[in-house]
Amino acid sequence: MLELIWIVIIGAAVGALAKLITPGRDPGGFFMTALLGMAGALVATFMGRMIGLYGANQNAGFIASIIGALVVLVIYHSVRRRQI
Repeated sequence: MLELIWIVIIGAAVGALAKLITPGRDPGGFFMTALLGMAGALVATFMGRMIGLYGANQNAGFIASIIGALVVLVIYHSVRRRQI
């Protein structure tokens, strides 16, 4: 349970930083920000494991999670732009 709370807190922080870095208006609230950050951390961990930066039991660091969240945010904006 504590690990889940920690994931939400770090995910929200990473998502908020990614939103601050990217230009433009983004109407998502706390829930969307937390999901974005958690997805970014997962993307960074998965990609890091694929290229050999992290071992099987290692997770991406904070900076890599922000980069992953930026990638997720760019994909989210491009998909959302096509729907409108």
